Amino acid sequence: MKYLIVGLGNIGAEYENTRHNIGFKVLEAMAEAAGANWNAENLGSVAQIKHKGRILILLKPSTYMNLSGKAVRYWMQKEKVDKPNLLVVLDDLNLPFGKQRLRGKGSDGGHNGLKDIDRMCGGNDYARLRLGIGNDFPTGRQVNYVLGAWTAEEEQQLGEIMERASEAIKAFASIGIQHAMNQYNN
Repeated sequence: MKYLIVGLGNIGAEYENTRHNIGFKVLEAMAEAAGANWNAENLGSVAQIKHKGRILILLKPSTYMNLSGKAVRYWMQKEKVDKPNLLVVLDDLNLPFGKQRLRGKGSDGGHNGLKDIDRMCGGNDYARLRLGIGNDFPTGRQVNYVLGAWTAEEEQQLGEIMERASEAIKAFASIGIQHAMNQYNN
C-alpha cells in the first residue's frame, strides 16, 4: 500500500530553519532515520521509505508554500495515491509550540498551503498533521514570526517534536487515522 506524505515548506536556504518549514524538517528527519535519499523530481524533492509493509512517499514540494496544491495533485496522480492515503504535515500558529494535532479532514485555518491543496485537489477531505509553532508575536508581525528562525529554546525541543510527528505519520499509515489520532494527539 502506498501513502503520500507531504511536508509543507518553502525552498531556499533563507527558509531552511524557519517555523514555516517544520513540515520539511519532519520529513527530512524521517528520511535520514530510514537511510533514504532525496531526489529532485518534477515539482518537488522525493524520498521513499518503508514501514510495516507500507510504502511512504515523502514529498517536499518545490512550488513554494502557497502553490503546494499543484505538486500534491501531480504526485497523487503520478503515484496513484487516493485521498485517504494522503497526509499533509504543516505548521500551525493556532496551536501552542510543541503541540500536534492529527485530523482526517478540516478547514485550512487560514494556512495558504492548505488553501491551495484544497483548491487543486477538490476539497479538504484528506488527513493533516498540524504542528504547533505558537503565536508569540506582536500584532502585525505574523509573517516575520512564521518566516523567522527558531529560538534557541525551541531548537532544543525540535528533535523530540519531530520524533513524535514521525511516529504519528507511521501510525497513520500502519494503524489508520482514527487509532493514530487517539494515540498521538496531545
